Amino acid sequence: MIYLDTNSTTSLKNHKNLLAFSAGVDSSALFFLLIQEDIKFDIALVNYGLREEAEQEEAHAIELAKKYNLKIYTKKAPSFQNHFEKNARDFRYDFFDKLMLKNNYDNLLTAHQLNDQLEWFLMRLTKGAGTSELLGLEYISKRKEYRVIRPLLHHSKDELLNYLDKDHYPYFIDKSNLDEKYERNRFRKEFSNNLLMDYKEGIKRSFDYLREDKKILEGEYKELFHYKELYILSYKSTSSQIRIVDKYLKKLGYLLSASQREALKTTKSIVFGGVWAVEITENKIYLAPYKKTVMPKIFKEECRTLKIPSKIRAYVYSENLEPKALG
Repeated sequence: MIYLDTNSTTSLKNHKNLLAFSAGVDSSALFFLLIQEDIKFDIALVNYGLREEAEQEEAHAIELAKKYNLKIYTKKAPSFQNHFEKNARDFRYDFFDKLMLKNNYDNLLTAHQLNDQLEWFLMRLTKGAGTSELLGLEYISKRKEYRVIRPLLHHSKDELLNYLDKDHYPYFIDKSNLDEKYERNRFRKEFSNNLLMDYKEGIKRSFDYLREDKKILEGEYKELFHYKELYILSYKSTSSQIRIVDKYLKKLGYLLSASQREALKTTKSIVFGGVWAVEITENKIYLAPYKKTVMPKIFKEECRTLKIPSKIRAYVYSENLEPKALG
């Protein structure tokens, strides 16, 4: 029996929801489950124009929205010459971020499922990661000013496909998912599909146990201050520093590499990718966009007195925040 995660469903009721839709198996299954559950939502689709079916999929999404009286937002992506997976993800989430803010949506729904969870786990495992990083996908997580909800993490791809076929719901097969030039597809073909075929129930239970372990680990820190893309957190042990930084940068849309996590072991004031400033003090972690700007001496002196780290100050100043507010 196919069902939406109970906690996720509760979070969707009486809130304004936007579904990231592609017309593929996963998002189509989520679409019709939401209809069945009478959960109100609208849809957003990015057309990458890479396949002949892309225009058909967009037309299908528009027709579905019309049939079920939903708002639909579509956008055509530019042609990415390299690093397609990263650039496509950045473009997609920039589109979603703007829609969520402009239209006051509370929740972004994505159709990530058990196969996605396992693929992420295996990819991070091969690069070196801790418990929080290995788990990766959560049923409910915070991104900027809204929540990302993934109500299908407990169902595998074949379960969703069987659901669609049984009830004769329409969907498209994305042939690019078979292209092994993409790392995720290689992991899918070589490892995750075979593992789920033979050990699906055990893998489901393992992810449940990992989520419980993650809750315990994340009890080691507390969010003290949050404004837009600025976070200040307290932490209990030095062993949790990297895990906390990784989690919050991921929330901000930036994934740390293994070498960057290693750098955090020895460097407590660092800028990642020229974009994100991380400052770790004796009992706090500061994260903010890295900016360079001329600041008045009186402002810098106030920041120094309040022990606001130097790489954070320019963002505080550019956002017209009172340094005292960060306390």
